[in-house]
Amino acid sequence: MTPLRASQPGPRRRGTLIGVRLLVVEDEERLARALKRGLEAEGFVVDLAADGPAGLEAARYGDYAAVILDIMLPRLSGYRVVQALRAERNWVPVLMLSAKDGEYDQADGLDAGADDYLTKPFSYVVLLARLRALLRRGAPERPAVLAVGDLTLDPASREVARAGVGVSLTAREYSLLEYLMRHHGEALSKIAILDHVWEAGADTDPNVVEVYVGYLRRKIDTPFGRRSVRTVRGVGYRIVDDLAGGTGRTGSAGATEPGRGGSAGAGSATGSGRTGSAGATEADQTGSAGGAGAGRGGSAGAG
Repeated sequence: MTPLRASQPGPRRRGTLIGVRLLVVEDEERLARALKRGLEAEGFVVDLAADGPAGLEAARYGDYAAVILDIMLPRLSGYRVVQALRAERNWVPVLMLSAKDGEYDQADGLDAGADDYLTKPFSYVVLLARLRALLRRGAPERPAVLAVGDLTLDPASREVARAGVGVSLTAREYSLLEYLMRHHGEALSKIAILDHVWEAGADTDPNVVEVYVGYLRRKIDTPFGRRSVRTVRGVGYRIVDDLAGGTGRTGSAGATEPGRGGSAGAGSATGSGRTGSAGATEADQTGSAGGAGAGRGGSAGAG
């Protein structure tokens, strides 16, 4: 049995929500029973599952506020369970609880779609605090792979694809696309994009954003006959699913223009059919119009 650390549930129940349903997926019976007793003493309602398929089935249909999930489970690992849930757009908060304490084990769990990771042996006080934090956040959409229509971006592998075809981006283009996709449908100003994609405090001309939007369009839109990156007059840019039939308007000032190519003279490669890893093999442009040769693919690097 993997022991709990010395701190055990006590009479004080700070912020615990009475009657909140939790699922514990753990194959060590004694640990599972100990967790159930301790959590129920805090006011939670707790169900148990002893292997991966049973845990996945329960999480799919059980309407739980959160799931405590072991990794080394019989028949289906915790990694596979959380990946399956996220692939089905099930956003139930997942806290992984595992004896696998390597940094790459933890990174793999979080990249698979888990919201938190706690190693065994663990502090019961810390477990409760992390559960309360998960419950405060709720269950908004937070996919492990970002998608806008058939355009996908995987932050873990830094791979980008359009309709399954890999697209090779420079590091700066990748950062710009990730920021747009994390705010898809929203009109983002050039200043907001500069603040999030370029170095803080750098004296960068806002027109560099227009240049890089042009580079990005030439890689993710033009080769595929698409126009997902839209210009919003007087505001900036937004990314939309152009096959959904909408204009992508969100009520911001200005009509959405057709996707134009950005600044004149930006002569980047399209990158279709390449590996899709974000990187840079060329020097990153500083923002003057007419910069040529941006956008050739490579391994992740400085942008």
